[in-house]
Amino acid sequence: MNSERDKYLQSAIRFCNAFSQGKEIEHILSLFSDKHPISAIEHGDPHLAPFLGREFEGRRGIKNYFQIIESLLAYENVQFSEYVVDAMERKVGVKGKGRFIWKSTGKGWDEVFAYVLDFDEDGKVVRYQIWSDTGSAYLASRE
Repeated sequence: MNSERDKYLQSAIRFCNAFSQGKEIEHILSLFSDKHPISAIEHGDPHLAPFLGREFEGRRGIKNYFQIIESLLAYENVQFSEYVVDAMERKVGVKGKGRFIWKSTGKGWDEVFAYVLDFDEDGKVVRYQIWSDTGSAYLASRE
């Protein structure tokens, strides 16, 4: 069972590193399952930002999510810690922190956020959930 735990932990670390290092969207998409339906959701009120509160499904949907993020936000010093692995459920929760900047206004904020990543049997992401500081993002988006 420990090897299963390690597999999901290493998969989560790979995914988080790809995001924190600003890897290309295609690289991030390669970390998602090609055997199962995939989805991403950043929880929050969809009136606050176009990437909040809606499920992005399939490769096209998830690519669209990351394109929206890339078009609106810059980020720096993103770090992840406190990985919690449930190997039986193939889930990993992780805490992240970093500095985010709304590109059109140049306003930034320091944020702590959380991911829950669900994996397939091969250690590929099938569901990506984010809980973030949506209020700060909204305020930064205002001129």
